[in-house]
Amino acid sequence: MKVQLEKTFPMPASADTAWALLQDIERVAGCVPGARITERIDDQHYKGTMAVKFGPASMSFRGEVEVLALEHASKTLRLLGKGTDTTGSSGASMDLTARVEAIDASSCNLVGNSEVSLSGKAAAFGGRMMSSVADQVLKQFADTFAAQARDMQNRPPPGPPDATAGTQSAATPAAAPAPAPAQLDGLALLWAIVKDWLRSLFAPRRT
Repeated sequence: MKVQLEKTFPMPASADTAWALLQDIERVAGCVPGARITERIDDQHYKGTMAVKFGPASMSFRGEVEVLALEHASKTLRLLGKGTDTTGSSGASMDLTARVEAIDASSCNLVGNSEVSLSGKAAAFGGRMMSSVADQVLKQFADTFAAQARDMQNRPPPGPPDATAGTQSAATPAAAPAPAPAQLDGLALLWAIVKDWLRSLFAPRRT
C-alpha cells in the first residue's frame, strides 16, 4: 500500500536558516515524533529507529536513511528511508523530497513531497488511517522544526574570540542542544482517525 503526501509549512526564519537546519540530518530526525538517529555511517547513510504509540500498544521500526540528493542552489533535500518492524511482521519505506522556498528576509516555506509504502501488518490499517497518522506526524514535525529554526534565527552572532585560551567567551552563546526525541501523540492520532471515519459516514453519497 502506498500513501502520497504533499505539504507546505510556513517557517518563522529566513530561507538560509531553514536550509542550514534541514541539512543537519540528526536534528531533522529529532523533529520527527518517535524517531531517532542511532548511527551515522557517513554523510549520506544513517541508521535509526522510529516508534509509534497508541495508548498501551506500539509499533517500532528499525532501518536506514540515505541522502539521495542535496542541492544547495534550489535548497532541496531528498531522502530515502527503509525499515522493518522489530517483530518482522511489517515493512515501510519513504521517499521524501523537501525544499525551502524564500518568502522574505525573515520567513520561508518548507515544502515536502513524500511517498510512503507499507507492507505486512502495517498495510492492514488502510490508506485513510495512514493518511491521518501521516498528517499528525508531519504537523508535529513542522511545529518542532519551526521552533528550532526560530531559535537559530534569533540567536545572536558569535562575539570576538576570547583572549584567554581554553575558555569560552561570555559573548559567544553555546549552541542549543538537540531536543529529546518527541513521542507521537496517540490520542491526537486516534481522534484524527475517528474524525475521518465520521466524515466518511456522513459524506453525501453519489448516485
